[in-house]
Amino acid sequence: MKYKRQQAAALRYDEKQTTVPLLTAAGKGIIAENIIERAKESNVPIIEDASLVELLTQLNVNESIPPELYQVVAEVFAFIYHTDKQMK
Repeated sequence: MKYKRQQAAALRYDEKQTTVPLLTAAGKGIIAENIIERAKESNVPIIEDASLVELLTQLNVNESIPPELYQVVAEVFAFIYHTDKQMK
């Protein structure tokens, strides 16, 4: 069995600053572990989607997500918004 290194990506969306989400962090292995740990420490929701992360890690940090990912990223943000609203 081949071991696959963990991957992680972090997105940020601030409608006052930009019209599309930006990739704020991405990496594999220890970098991915650090991204996940920082998200947990900051109570940032974590969504596991290996296919999406694979695509996001091909972007540069601070790069806008490409149009072909708008729908799936919008679904992720909608899920987070809905979950956050239920927890309050």
